Amino acid sequence: QLQLVESGGGLVQPGGSLRLSCGVSGFTLDYYAIGWFRQAPGKEREGVSCISSSGLTTNYADSVKGRFTISRDNAKNMVYLQMNSLKPEDTAVYFCAAYSQSGCGIAWYVTRNRKYWGQGTQVTVSE
Repeated sequence: QLQLVESGGGLVQPGGSLRLSCGVSGFTLDYYAIGWFRQAPGKEREGVSCISSSGLTTNYADSVKGRFTISRDNAKNMVYLQMNSLKPEDTAVYFCAAYSQSGCGIAWYVTRNRKYWGQGTQVTVSE
């Protein structure tokens, strides 16, 4: 069964850190770019970051540059999102998604036509 499962979300104070994990089963991660997306209440889902299949190319939304770091371990079929200096506006459900190709592409932040999606993990940044 093809599956992506996110974990690591939770409640954190502003300025704190969280590390999200995306576990993949049912297919080999090696050939696919993986992206992280998020959706806040009342807002559309947006792209946060993407990493190519090799891990050599990464992309970030302007709102998270310098604070978030995406990485992957193909041997473990895992992708991570290290989130530092968290802000209340980072509060959202975070999803990982497998792309249909090895590269992120110019429109990496677009949500449509992604091959597989996880179920999401809640991140809440609040006092």
